[in-house]
This record gives sequence, C-alpha cells and structure tokens, in this order.
Amino acid sequence: MSARRAGRLAVVVALALVWVFPLYWMLVTALSPRGDVLAGRVGLLPDGIDTGGFVRALTDFPVLLWLQNSAAIAVVAVVLTVAVDVSAGYVLAKHRFPGRAVVFLLVVSTLMIPVQVLLVPQFDLVARLGWLNSYWAVIIPRAAEAFGVFLARQYFLSLPDELLEAAQLDGAGQLRTLWSVVLPLSRPLVAVLVVMTFMYRWNEFAWPLVALRDPALYTLPVGLSFLQGQFTTDYPALMAAALVSAAPVLVLFAVAQRQFVAGIARSGLK
Repeated sequence: MSARRAGRLAVVVALALVWVFPLYWMLVTALSPRGDVLAGRVGLLPDGIDTGGFVRALTDFPVLLWLQNSAAIAVVAVVLTVAVDVSAGYVLAKHRFPGRAVVFLLVVSTLMIPVQVLLVPQFDLVARLGWLNSYWAVIIPRAAEAFGVFLARQYFLSLPDELLEAAQLDGAGQLRTLWSVVLPLSRPLVAVLVVMTFMYRWNEFAWPLVALRDPALYTLPVGLSFLQGQFTTDYPALMAAALVSAAPVLVLFAVAQRQFVAGIARSGLK
C-alpha cells in the first residue's frame, strides 16, 4: 500500500470515527444504569449492560405509538413528495414553454426563505382547511420540496433528448414516457429523493410540534422532547428512544447508499 493511499485511508477512518462516536456514546448511555449516568460515572466502556433504559422507554412512554406516527407520515410524504418533485423536475428540464426560466428561478428562490418564517402562514392555511391535529397538516404543506425539484431537473438535463423523442415517435404520451422510459433510468435520483425526504420528514420537529396537539398523534422527535423532565431526566431511557429514532434512517441509507451516491454524482452536485 502506497503512502498516499494509507494517508487517505487514515483520514477516512478518522472521519468515520468522528461521525460514529455520537451513536456509540448514545448506546453506552442507554445501556448504563440510571444512577451511574446521574452521578457522571459513565466511561467509554460500560462496566455492565443494563437494558432498563430500553424497557423504561418502551413501557413508560408511548414510544412505539410515536414511532408508528412518524412512519406513517414519513412514508406517505415520501411517496407524494418524490412524485411531485420528479414530475416538476422533468417538466422544467425537458419541456420548453414561455416563462420556464422564471418558474425555475422562483422555485429555487424559495430555498432562501427560512422555515420559521413559513410557520405562521402554514398554520393559518391548515387551520382554514380544518386539518389541524391530523397527519395531513404535517404532510401536505411540504408536499413539494424546492431542492428536490432542483435536483430532479439537474438529473434530467443529463438524459439525451433523442431517447425521449424516440419514445414519442413510438406513440408514447408524456406520462407513458415518464413512467416507462425516464423513471427506469432515474433510480439513482429516486434513491436520493427518497433518502433525503424520509430523513427530513422523520427528523422534522418544529412544524409537527405546531400542527399536532394530541399527544397520541405526536411524531417521535416531538415525543422525545417530553422525555426530558423539569427537574430530572432519565438519560438512559432518552438515549434508548433516540437510538430507536435514528435506526430507520441509518437502515434506509445503508440499503440505498450506492444509488444515493450515484444520484448525487449524476446530478452535478459537488
């Protein structure tokens, strides 16, 4: 092994340890006795394994119910958002119509608007529609993501126009071309959009906290905030619930990692 390759490997391993260490510390805390955590006697290597934190997280709090709510919202949001982003990106990339550049500029410009600024108008909108305290209040307002539209457009620009023209000459309409020709070639893009949308929706905190009032409808990130007591906090149970919350995102990224990297590379993002 050359010195340059060994140096690169050392840098990659060091960065991996930096990223993995918080998860490791969460696991150590979750498996430590509550008394040791409160007394500050937790080290890098736990003295013993105590699963009481996981038991208390799953029995004393409705973590499984919050997990179910997060999964339902995230799955529906992923399907809806990916469909909208792919369709909008395809139109902006492959269809020429007056004002196309202006529309794309307006879509991209919304990325500069802070999310906090939109909380009040979004709340007023869903209240007028009668969606407050429902899954739709969390899903619909962010059914289209400007960054997802931008990413899809950049990806579709790399597809040759001759391929689409050949499909249309064979009698395929716009929807048939998108479904039968474009989407099979866009698996890396879909993987990127699925992972990013799922991660965002799964970890979203501010908007579900505003839109949901019933604790039975809370998502897992919102529910985790209630595991912190006013005077004391059960940190092993809190870390155990946080690990449960992080597991689906880690599994999804591990499954779609190769397609995710390919989609980012083909979209021209550096």
